Amino acid sequence: MDRLLGHIGRSTLARTNHLLDLFAFVYRILQLLARRPREGRSMLRIIIAEQIYFTAVQALAIIIPIALILGSMLLVQFAKISSQYDLGKITVLLIVREFGPIITALVVILRSATAVTIETGYMTVLHEIESIEMSGIDPNYIISLPRLIGITTAILCLFLIFDLVAILGGYLIVWTTTDYPLANFLGQIGKAVSGMDIVVGIVKGVCFGTAITVTSLYRGFKAGTQITAIPVATSKASVESLFYCLVINIAISVAFYS
Repeated sequence: MDRLLGHIGRSTLARTNHLLDLFAFVYRILQLLARRPREGRSMLRIIIAEQIYFTAVQALAIIIPIALILGSMLLVQFAKISSQYDLGKITVLLIVREFGPIITALVVILRSATAVTIETGYMTVLHEIESIEMSGIDPNYIISLPRLIGITTAILCLFLIFDLVAILGGYLIVWTTTDYPLANFLGQIGKAVSGMDIVVGIVKGVCFGTAITVTSLYRGFKAGTQITAIPVATSKASVESLFYCLVINIAISVAFYS
Protein backbone atom coordinates (compact mmCIF):
# COMPACT_ATOMS: atom_id res chain seq x y z
CA MET A 1 0.00 0.00 0.00
CA ASP A 2 2.81 2.38 0.89
CA ARG A 3 4.53 1.63 -2.42
CA LEU A 4 1.31 2.32 -4.31
CA LEU A 5 0.76 5.63 -2.52
CA GLY A 6 4.38 6.55 -3.08
CA HIS A 7 4.10 5.78 -6.78
CA ILE A 8 0.91 7.85 -7.08
CA GLY A 9 2.56 10.74 -5.25
CA ARG A 10 5.69 10.67 -7.41
CA SER A 11 3.61 10.41 -10.57
CA THR A 12 1.43 13.35 -9.51
CA LEU A 13 4.48 15.49 -8.72
CA ALA A 14 6.10 14.59 -12.04
CA ARG A 15 2.97 15.48 -14.03
CA THR A 16 2.53 18.73 -12.09
CA ASN A 17 6.15 19.65 -12.74
CA HIS A 18 5.68 18.84 -16.46
CA LEU A 19 2.65 21.11 -16.68
CA LEU A 20 4.52 23.91 -14.95
CA ASP A 21 7.38 23.48 -17.44
CA LEU A 22 4.90 23.79 -20.32
CA PHE A 23 3.38 26.97 -18.86
CA ALA A 24 6.86 28.40 -18.37
CA PHE A 25 7.67 27.53 -21.99
CA VAL A 26 4.51 29.33 -23.16
CA TYR A 27 5.49 32.38 -21.11
CA ARG A 28 8.97 32.36 -22.64
CA ILE A 29 7.57 32.32 -26.19
CA LEU A 30 5.01 35.03 -25.41
CA GLN A 31 7.81 37.22 -24.09
CA LEU A 32 9.44 37.04 -27.51
CA LEU A 33 6.11 37.89 -29.13
CA ALA A 34 5.77 40.96 -26.92
CA ARG A 35 9.35 42.16 -27.44
CA ARG A 36 9.39 41.56 -31.21
CA PRO A 37 13.15 41.95 -31.82
CA ARG A 38 14.02 43.74 -35.05
CA GLU A 39 16.66 41.21 -36.07
CA GLY A 40 15.48 38.38 -38.29
CA ARG A 41 11.94 39.62 -38.88
CA SER A 42 12.01 38.77 -42.58
CA MET A 43 13.13 35.22 -41.82
CA LEU A 44 10.46 34.98 -39.13
CA ARG A 45 7.74 35.94 -41.61
CA ILE A 46 9.02 33.35 -44.10
CA ILE A 47 8.96 30.57 -41.51
CA ILE A 48 5.45 31.57 -40.39
CA ALA A 49 4.20 31.52 -43.98
CA GLU A 50 5.77 28.10 -44.57
CA GLN A 51 4.20 26.75 -41.39
CA ILE A 52 0.74 28.06 -42.36
CA TYR A 53 1.13 26.57 -45.83
CA PHE A 54 2.10 23.17 -44.43
CA THR A 55 -0.46 23.10 -41.62
CA ALA A 56 -3.46 24.70 -43.35
CA VAL A 57 -3.15 24.70 -47.13
CA GLN A 58 -1.72 21.21 -47.53
CA ALA A 59 -4.23 19.86 -45.01
CA LEU A 60 -7.22 20.96 -47.12
CA ALA A 61 -7.09 17.69 -49.06
CA ILE A 62 -7.83 15.93 -45.77
CA ILE A 63 -10.10 18.44 -44.03
CA ILE A 64 -12.52 19.02 -46.91
CA PRO A 65 -13.46 15.35 -47.53
CA ILE A 66 -13.84 14.72 -43.79
CA ALA A 67 -16.05 17.79 -43.43
CA LEU A 68 -18.22 16.74 -46.40
CA ILE A 69 -18.64 13.22 -45.08
CA LEU A 70 -19.41 14.32 -41.53
CA GLY A 71 -21.73 17.15 -42.56
CA SER A 72 -23.78 15.08 -45.00
CA MET A 73 -23.92 12.12 -42.60
CA LEU A 74 -25.26 14.23 -39.74
CA LEU A 75 -27.78 16.00 -41.97
CA VAL A 76 -29.08 12.71 -43.36
CA GLN A 77 -29.54 11.28 -39.88
CA PHE A 78 -31.18 14.30 -38.29
CA ALA A 79 -33.24 15.31 -41.32
CA LYS A 80 -35.29 12.17 -40.70
CA ILE A 81 -36.46 13.62 -37.39
CA SER A 82 -36.44 17.30 -38.35
CA SER A 83 -40.08 17.60 -37.32
CA GLN A 84 -39.09 16.82 -33.73
CA TYR A 85 -35.90 18.89 -33.47
CA ASP A 86 -34.51 22.14 -34.81
CA LEU A 87 -32.06 20.89 -37.45
CA GLY A 88 -30.15 24.19 -37.49
CA LYS A 89 -29.51 24.15 -33.75
CA ILE A 90 -28.43 20.52 -33.82
CA THR A 91 -26.02 21.20 -36.69
CA VAL A 92 -24.47 24.20 -34.94
CA LEU A 93 -24.20 22.28 -31.68
CA LEU A 94 -22.49 19.24 -33.17
CA ILE A 95 -20.42 20.68 -36.03
CA VAL A 96 -19.57 24.26 -35.05
CA ARG A 97 -19.21 23.76 -31.31
CA GLU A 98 -17.88 20.23 -30.89
CA PHE A 99 -16.91 18.09 -33.89
CA GLY A 100 -15.34 20.87 -35.94
CA PRO A 101 -12.74 21.97 -33.37
CA ILE A 102 -11.83 18.45 -32.25
CA ILE A 103 -11.50 16.93 -35.74
CA THR A 104 -9.49 19.92 -36.94
CA ALA A 105 -7.20 19.64 -33.93
CA LEU A 106 -6.79 15.90 -34.57
CA VAL A 107 -5.75 16.49 -38.19
CA VAL A 108 -3.26 19.16 -37.13
CA ILE A 109 -1.83 16.86 -34.46
CA LEU A 110 -1.39 13.98 -36.91
CA ARG A 111 0.31 16.22 -39.51
CA SER A 112 1.96 19.20 -37.88
CA ALA A 113 2.54 18.11 -34.28
CA THR A 114 4.39 15.00 -35.33
CA ALA A 115 6.39 16.93 -37.93
CA VAL A 116 7.38 19.64 -35.44
CA THR A 117 8.44 17.09 -32.83
CA ILE A 118 10.51 15.11 -35.33
CA GLU A 119 12.11 18.25 -36.73
CA THR A 120 13.08 19.71 -33.36
CA GLY A 121 14.08 16.27 -32.12
CA TYR A 122 16.59 15.85 -34.93
CA MET A 123 17.84 19.40 -34.38
CA THR A 124 18.43 18.55 -30.73
CA VAL A 125 20.09 15.20 -31.38
CA LEU A 126 22.35 16.60 -34.12
CA HIS A 127 23.29 19.58 -31.89
CA GLU A 128 21.84 22.15 -34.27
CA ILE A 129 20.13 23.89 -31.34
CA GLU A 130 23.52 24.34 -29.67
CA SER A 131 24.95 25.75 -32.90
CA ILE A 132 22.15 28.32 -33.07
CA GLU A 133 22.76 29.34 -29.46
CA MET A 134 26.50 29.64 -30.07
CA SER A 135 25.72 32.02 -32.95
CA GLY A 136 24.08 34.36 -30.45
CA ILE A 137 20.52 33.64 -31.64
CA ASP A 138 17.69 32.57 -29.36
CA PRO A 139 16.40 29.25 -30.79
CA ASN A 140 12.91 30.03 -29.53
CA TYR A 141 12.79 33.12 -31.74
CA ILE A 142 13.39 31.30 -35.02
CA ILE A 143 11.96 27.90 -34.08
CA SER A 144 9.25 28.19 -31.41
CA LEU A 145 7.67 31.59 -32.07
CA PRO A 146 6.99 31.20 -35.82
CA ARG A 147 5.55 27.73 -35.32
CA LEU A 148 3.27 28.94 -32.54
CA ILE A 149 1.96 31.79 -34.72
CA GLY A 150 1.75 29.63 -37.85
CA ILE A 151 -0.02 26.63 -36.32
CA THR A 152 -2.45 28.76 -34.32
CA THR A 153 -3.35 30.84 -37.40
CA ALA A 154 -3.74 27.67 -39.46
CA ILE A 155 -6.07 26.10 -36.90
CA LEU A 156 -8.31 29.18 -36.88
CA CYS A 157 -8.51 29.08 -40.69
CA LEU A 158 -9.20 25.33 -40.72
CA PHE A 159 -11.98 25.79 -38.15
CA LEU A 160 -13.76 28.17 -40.49
CA ILE A 161 -13.20 26.01 -43.58
CA PHE A 162 -14.37 22.86 -41.82
CA ASP A 163 -17.57 24.48 -40.57
CA LEU A 164 -18.44 26.03 -43.95
CA VAL A 165 -17.71 22.86 -45.92
CA ALA A 166 -19.51 20.60 -43.44
CA ILE A 167 -22.63 22.77 -43.34
CA LEU A 168 -22.88 24.10 -46.89
CA GLY A 169 -21.30 21.12 -48.61
CA GLY A 170 -23.27 18.64 -46.55
CA TYR A 171 -26.47 20.56 -47.25
CA LEU A 172 -25.76 20.56 -50.99
CA ILE A 173 -25.06 16.83 -51.05
CA VAL A 174 -28.18 15.92 -49.07
CA TRP A 175 -30.36 18.36 -51.03
CA THR A 176 -29.25 16.98 -54.40
CA THR A 177 -29.22 13.27 -53.53
CA THR A 178 -32.22 12.89 -51.21
CA ASP A 179 -35.76 14.17 -50.85
CA TYR A 180 -35.47 15.15 -47.17
CA PRO A 181 -37.13 18.50 -46.27
CA LEU A 182 -34.26 20.99 -46.03
CA ALA A 183 -35.93 24.04 -47.54
CA ASN A 184 -35.38 26.30 -44.51
CA PHE A 185 -32.11 24.76 -43.36
CA LEU A 186 -29.84 27.72 -44.12
CA GLY A 187 -32.26 30.08 -42.42
CA GLN A 188 -32.19 27.87 -39.34
CA ILE A 189 -28.40 27.92 -39.36
CA GLY A 190 -28.41 31.72 -39.55
CA LYS A 191 -30.67 31.93 -36.50
CA ALA A 192 -28.78 29.26 -34.56
CA VAL A 193 -25.27 30.72 -34.97
CA SER A 194 -24.56 33.42 -32.40
CA GLY A 195 -21.70 35.78 -31.64
CA MET A 196 -20.80 33.54 -28.71
CA ASP A 197 -20.14 30.65 -31.10
CA ILE A 198 -17.65 32.81 -33.02
CA VAL A 199 -15.90 33.93 -29.82
CA VAL A 200 -15.72 30.39 -28.50
CA GLY A 201 -14.32 29.15 -31.81
CA ILE A 202 -11.55 31.76 -31.70
CA VAL A 203 -10.74 30.94 -28.06
CA LYS A 204 -10.60 27.21 -28.82
CA GLY A 205 -8.41 27.81 -31.86
CA VAL A 206 -5.89 29.88 -29.90
CA CYS A 207 -5.83 27.41 -27.00
CA PHE A 208 -5.57 24.37 -29.28
CA GLY A 209 -2.79 25.94 -31.33
CA THR A 210 -0.84 26.88 -28.21
CA ALA A 211 -1.25 23.46 -26.58
CA ILE A 212 -0.29 21.52 -29.72
CA THR A 213 2.70 23.69 -30.61
CA VAL A 214 4.16 23.98 -27.13
CA THR A 215 3.77 20.28 -26.38
CA SER A 216 5.36 19.26 -29.68
CA LEU A 217 8.27 21.66 -29.32
CA TYR A 218 8.87 20.72 -25.70
CA ARG A 219 9.00 17.00 -26.49
CA GLY A 220 11.30 17.65 -29.43
CA PHE A 221 13.70 19.77 -27.40
CA LYS A 222 13.78 17.07 -24.70
CA ALA A 223 14.61 14.26 -27.13
CA GLY A 224 18.12 13.96 -25.70
CA THR A 225 21.13 12.76 -27.66
CA GLN A 226 19.88 9.49 -29.20
CA ILE A 227 17.97 9.27 -32.46
CA THR A 228 15.94 6.35 -31.08
CA ALA A 229 14.39 8.76 -28.59
CA ILE A 230 12.71 10.79 -31.35
CA PRO A 231 9.90 8.27 -32.15
CA VAL A 232 9.10 8.01 -28.44
CA ALA A 233 9.00 11.79 -28.09
CA THR A 234 6.77 12.06 -31.17
CA SER A 235 4.32 9.50 -29.84
CA LYS A 236 4.16 11.21 -26.45
CA ALA A 237 3.66 14.62 -28.05
CA SER A 238 0.76 13.39 -30.21
CA VAL A 239 -1.10 11.64 -27.40
CA GLU A 240 -0.45 14.46 -24.96
CA SER A 241 -1.60 17.12 -27.43
CA LEU A 242 -4.83 15.26 -28.12
CA PHE A 243 -5.50 14.89 -24.39
CA TYR A 244 -4.92 18.59 -23.76
CA CYS A 245 -7.21 19.54 -26.65
CA LEU A 246 -10.01 17.32 -25.31
CA VAL A 247 -9.67 18.82 -21.83
CA ILE A 248 -9.55 22.37 -23.21
CA ASN A 249 -12.57 21.72 -25.43
CA ILE A 250 -14.64 20.46 -22.51
CA ALA A 251 -13.50 23.24 -20.18
CA ILE A 252 -14.28 26.02 -22.68
CA SER A 253 -17.66 24.54 -23.62
CA VAL A 254 -18.64 24.28 -19.96
CA ALA A 255 -17.37 27.78 -19.20
CA PHE A 256 -19.22 29.50 -22.08
CA TYR A 257 -22.33 27.39 -22.58
CA SER A 258 -23.25 26.11 -19.12
